Amino acid sequence: MAQCGVVLNNLNLKKGHCLALKGLIPKDSKGFTVNLGKDATNFILHFNVRFNLHGDTNIIVCNSKEGDTWGTEQREKSFPFKQGEETSICFTHEADKLKVKLSDGSEFAFPARMQLDTISFICLEGLEMKSLSLE
Repeated sequence: MAQCGVVLNNLNLKKGHCLALKGLIPKDSKGFTVNLGKDATNFILHFNVRFNLHGDTNIIVCNSKEGDTWGTEQREKSFPFKQGEETSICFTHEADKLKVKLSDGSEFAFPARMQLDTISFICLEGLEMKSLSLE
């Protein structure tokens, strides 16, 4: 597992609610990751922003992980992120998907491949967290 900068284990994000994250992207960032799920081996959403990482440039790669087994990647073209600037992301937990709203107002959905009534785990890497709230 990748190292995490911030880990919370008792998040309590229920269906119909949004996890609003605000953070500062470092000036020299190659990318950052937000993992949401049950624990460190079960992610309902692996949200990976890549400026220049793993052969990708300016793309968002999403995936899920169940019992340390990765699913199929989903790539998103919308990319409002800039190195050295603040960003905000809202992750809304719905019955069959997670809705992701980015700082420029664009949205996309990622299918919920595992059933979780409550998202209790978040792992944040490569982003300086400014605030985290449940809405």
